[in-house]
Amino acid sequence: MTIKLSGAPVCVVGAGIMGAGIAQVAAQAGHAVRLFDTREGAAAAAKARMAGALDALVAKGRMSADAVQALLARITPIATLQEAAGVALVVEAIVENLDAKRALFAQLEGLCDASTVLATNTSSISVTAIAGGLQHPGRLVGMHFFNPVPLMKLVEVVSGLQTEPAVAEALFELSAAWGKTPVHAKSTPGFIVNRIARPYYAETLALLLEQAATPAVLDACLRGAGFRMGPCELMDLIGHDTNFAVTNSVYAANFFDKRYMPSLLQAEMVAGGLLGRKSGRGFYSYRDGKPENAGLSVAVTEAPATAREVTVHGEGPIADHLEQAATAALAPQGWGPARLRNSGWTGLEVDGARLMLTDGRTATELAADLQRSDIAVFDRPFSTAPGTAVAVAVAESCPAAWRTQAHAWLAALGFAPLPMADTPGLVVARTVGMLINEGADAVLQGVCTPEGADAAMKLGLNYPAGPFEFLARWSVAEVTALIDTLDTHYRGERYRLSPWLRRRALTTKNA
Repeated sequence: MTIKLSGAPVCVVGAGIMGAGIAQVAAQAGHAVRLFDTREGAAAAAKARMAGALDALVAKGRMSADAVQALLARITPIATLQEAAGVALVVEAIVENLDAKRALFAQLEGLCDASTVLATNTSSISVTAIAGGLQHPGRLVGMHFFNPVPLMKLVEVVSGLQTEPAVAEALFELSAAWGKTPVHAKSTPGFIVNRIARPYYAETLALLLEQAATPAVLDACLRGAGFRMGPCELMDLIGHDTNFAVTNSVYAANFFDKRYMPSLLQAEMVAGGLLGRKSGRGFYSYRDGKPENAGLSVAVTEAPATAREVTVHGEGPIADHLEQAATAALAPQGWGPARLRNSGWTGLEVDGARLMLTDGRTATELAADLQRSDIAVFDRPFSTAPGTAVAVAVAESCPAAWRTQAHAWLAALGFAPLPMADTPGLVVARTVGMLINEGADAVLQGVCTPEGADAAMKLGLNYPAGPFEFLARWSVAEVTALIDTLDTHYRGERYRLSPWLRRRALTTKNA
């Protein structure tokens, strides 16, 4: 197949938000675009709305009036699909329904040349299934844009089992020419972004179901790790009906693999109409678009000046930060902490009591293993900026004095301690660990490369880092140990470790 897409005419089918956005991006890149929708007048109305939005950019000085006029002149609403004949590329952005998409592409095959590339903007349906029954299934490829299309940089170029490599590569190059950052993906449930993102919601929903913490605490902890929005506020923004539907779709498409199992809590919220911002109430209540019950109020006492001995344990950046912070905290008293690098754990020891970085075990489990009661655990901090929210939990047997002082010492070290129930992996460690695990499985199954996974999660969802970038800031051995601990604690399929991580843990150990 000879593929020439640069500057060639394009047809976009579907004049909704996504279709109109795709048409705008293609026209802005210099293509003549034909915009079609089965609803009479919808394509023309979409162009009119586009004109209004672009005029607003002109008023703000972000585009020139001439550029807007030229862009709009390249978009032609068409009344019938027959007018799509002769284009080099058709991009479908219609309803997310397999039968509807199959029917459309079957119709297009009868209208377009055999060399015309057919692309689907599906976010969840198998590209292989959509191509099933076509005379030329090799020319159909996924071209998954993200909303709003003119602003979001990511495009997942999704290959089905019969997609010709040259077609996928042509769409990859075209996406880049349109100013996007494309990543190759294999057609599997959720592709890259919607698959790897599942643990970000699932771990918080599981913690809420266990009554481990409030939505405000969970959101604050994950914002502290660099995520722009916590999972509760993000699900409220997306809409729980939408988020729940995507989770169900991925769950069913993976033959009900327990790793993707939907939450009973979210099912109840959807059933009760607590859909988030659009219904006025989700995890938070909303008035004028702002959450009313998202505040935090945590009282923290000062760390005592009566400490006799303070030791920082462990190696690596977190232990180094603890040493620097403890040194500054103790400086007014004229002395500083000791440092033990080979003790096998990371954290702070104050007069024998321990504040330990989570390794996945609960504080109560650690207390039993160490045969001591004065144990507290704190979450993995991916940021050491002053005031970073960090979850902390204490053993059931912990004395009252250390319950108070563990929080006080975290505050003295520069963090904002947020108490929660004694839960394995706390918040950030288990969430990021499971994001890494899902990314590892995606690479293992050939869905994407590590670099593609990182780019997709940062550009598609504004994550502070991709799963493999998070892994580089942690360690394979520690992530493996944490997930294995979660698996032992919960005794189910959900926390099974990716073989990709298992192999690398063994390789690292034997190196």
